[in-house]
Amino acid sequence: MGARRERRRETCPLLAALRRDVRGVAAVEFALIALVLAVGLLNVVDVGVFASTKMQLENAAEMGAQAAWKTCDVNHIPATANCAGLNSAVTAAVQSTSLGTHVTLASGYPAEGYYCVNSSGALVYVAAVGAKPANCSAVGGTSAPADYVLVQATYSYTPLFPGVTVTNAFSGTLSKTTYMRMG
Repeated sequence: MGARRERRRETCPLLAALRRDVRGVAAVEFALIALVLAVGLLNVVDVGVFASTKMQLENAAEMGAQAAWKTCDVNHIPATANCAGLNSAVTAAVQSTSLGTHVTLASGYPAEGYYCVNSSGALVYVAAVGAKPANCSAVGGTSAPADYVLVQATYSYTPLFPGVTVTNAFSGTLSKTTYMRMG
């Protein structure tokens, strides 16, 4: 028993001194705060890259629709049947952003049809290009039906920091459909 007490007396001053020593507390607190800030910074970067990618995809789809309008004039309507360079022009346009060839046309696009503006101001599909309707009364519209080309661009998005940021919820295939009135 005496030896046990003797060891306790020797270790107690060391433990007491260790408890009073606060030299590393600031470093530990900084490490914990820096970890939280780093995760926040990774989220900001990843969400920023996602937003930029989404805007580039939207721009790519619009550029594809504009390429259809530029390549196929009114004399070549319906463009999907009468305009030989339509697919290649649209594909080149959607892949002209910094996303490059990672942007693709969705299957079945470019597509084309007759659309009318309904009484709510929404664009509504009314007929295929082979059967132009006489008017827009079927959807409650008052204007004449118009030929529209649709371009849908797709991009497969993967987060920069998977498993760490909120963009895991955004991952997958992004797509944007754009309409262009041809005539």
